[in-house]
Amino acid sequence: MSPVEQIVECVPNFSEGRDARRVLKIVEAMNVAGVHLLDFSMDVDHNRSVVTVAGTPEGVREAAVRAVGKAAELIDLTGQTGEHPRIGAADVVPFVPVAGIKLEQCALLARQAGAEIWKRYKVPSYFYEAAASRPDRALLEEVRKGQFEGLREAAVKDASRRPDVGGPGLHVTAGACAVGARRFLVAYNIYLDTAEVAVARTVAKQVRASGGGMAGVKAMGVLVHGRAQVSLNITDFEATPVGEVYGRVKALAAREGAKPVAGEIIGLIPAAAWVPESEWARQIEGFVPEEKILELRLRHPLAWPA
Repeated sequence: MSPVEQIVECVPNFSEGRDARRVLKIVEAMNVAGVHLLDFSMDVDHNRSVVTVAGTPEGVREAAVRAVGKAAELIDLTGQTGEHPRIGAADVVPFVPVAGIKLEQCALLARQAGAEIWKRYKVPSYFYEAAASRPDRALLEEVRKGQFEGLREAAVKDASRRPDVGGPGLHVTAGACAVGARRFLVAYNIYLDTAEVAVARTVAKQVRASGGGMAGVKAMGVLVHGRAQVSLNITDFEATPVGEVYGRVKALAAREGAKPVAGEIIGLIPAAAWVPESEWARQIEGFVPEEKILELRLRHPLAWPA
């Protein structure tokens, strides 16, 4: 890719992590000219999949819109359960500036995508973070309050909870989509040496920004594969480095008689956030730099599923 080329990343999250055939069909739908597949993963316990693509602004916007449509076709939230909160079959669709483009331009892409999603598939959208049209929707957790089950009732009864595009009610089976623009986010999970999920929840409550913890950190405690997990989103890794977050989780867990024993990165991580000789990095399971570092993966993207 040329350094002067505009490159946008999109990291849509879908509320399906157990049926590989459905996930592959969603990924296939994103095969648009000018768009490269960088990563995709599934989590059975969270019942969630995360796809990372990058390319031209117009191509990435179109890929995201098609993915939402395919997810709406294949995922029925009325029968979906999992550890991760969600409001839609395509739950979040964030646009991220990579090269030659500003965050404000990505916010415009998000607005355009939301309008097109409603036009084609009748799935309403809420705009969040840099694309938010209202201050109370800048935080994703505020948009997602009540999850699908609560929001489908609130959107009809309370005008303040209605979607930014479409509605007023949610799609009967596909819910709504949170479409936004943001900077790089590090999705990082830490496993503790205990099966007591209450320990992970206690740690998460103290480390997340909304609980008075670390700036730019979102966290929740869940039970995954029989192990307590602190699931983290670090929204500003420059202000709050991953190593500092790990250190705080380690200290808080120690108070509860636990310690971190393994970690995982969901999606990709920017090279500037990766510290290969650090304690937290050594705990990451199955980390291959060429596959998980954004700048390296851009040079050698994945082949699209046939």
